[in-house]
Amino acid sequence: MSITATNEFFPTQYWHVLDDGRVQCDVCPRFCKLHESQQGLCFVRGCHDGRIVLTSYGRSSGFCIDPIEKKPLNHFLPGTPVLSFGTAGCNLACKFCQNWDMSKSREMDTLADEASPLKLARVAHELGCRSMAYTYNDPVIFMEYAIDVATACREYGIKSVAVTAGYICDEPRRDFFKYMDAANVDLKAFTEDFYWKICGGHLQPVLDTLVYLKRETNVWFEITTLLIPGENDSDAELEALTQWVMENLGPDVPIHFTAFHPDWKMLNHSPTPPSTLSRARRIAMKNGIRYAYTGNVHDEKGDSTYCHQCGQKLIGRDWYTLGVWNLTADGHCNTCGTPCAGIFEAQPGLWGARRRPVRLRQYAD
Repeated sequence: MSITATNEFFPTQYWHVLDDGRVQCDVCPRFCKLHESQQGLCFVRGCHDGRIVLTSYGRSSGFCIDPIEKKPLNHFLPGTPVLSFGTAGCNLACKFCQNWDMSKSREMDTLADEASPLKLARVAHELGCRSMAYTYNDPVIFMEYAIDVATACREYGIKSVAVTAGYICDEPRRDFFKYMDAANVDLKAFTEDFYWKICGGHLQPVLDTLVYLKRETNVWFEITTLLIPGENDSDAELEALTQWVMENLGPDVPIHFTAFHPDWKMLNHSPTPPSTLSRARRIAMKNGIRYAYTGNVHDEKGDSTYCHQCGQKLIGRDWYTLGVWNLTADGHCNTCGTPCAGIFEAQPGLWGARRRPVRLRQYAD
């Protein structure tokens, strides 16, 4: 793929020139090595005038107000609205991608609206959103844009949420997450074979991101694993995954086991049975994880949050609608006083399950 003359070129920081004259992008472990006018696999970073530039800065699509639980984040400002958006492209090549129309887009007209960081922050504020989510495709590939939006959002007291696969190198990882308040990280499987053959990437950089978030930041994060029948849903793999989480991240990091549905290049696979998700949840809890959830299926028990000490239902959920709320103003169990890990307020938000598309062009610059 080549960069066309009509694209705008936003300067970036993480790259270097190789001895053979090519320029290497150093944002993610793909380390794309590019000749002049070539684009990386992510499609939005490319070589122009001997440097790596971002071609999607200020241009995005998919604007929608969602419940924060849809990211999914169950322990971060429950019940509140989040303004979500993404761009084109992705730095992984997952054959099961469920946002492939955006993440695998090679058409710049997918980037439907011009959206400056200041405008995005102002619109989110006008619409009453508590946070901004960088999602649909991976924000690490448009990190300069996401960072500027996050900076603008802080002026309005709006939090920033990264929905990411965590496939990023150490130095840009530190720079990117410095501006994030919460994240949901896709841990797509727990074998190198799955990552390489199905995602075109590697497992270790994702594990490094998770450990970094836990040990070196105050970012609230949760994990999502999409379970694909016959690919990453065996008892042995689920045991290994959840034991690694316990040993390296501790018992309080929530994990969401979500159902696969056939999409993009994996249309020949069967959907995930609900029983698989319940089995994964049981394995996680057996291994000490306090907050394990099921997703993409209707499972009120698997959606809800329980006190790990006394078993009291703390937050009842029916899909994305909150019901029971048994947390104190400071996030403790109303029954036994045990703290629930997360970022909570005295009362939950009232957004509910609504999904409200937003046409950014209707708002003044």
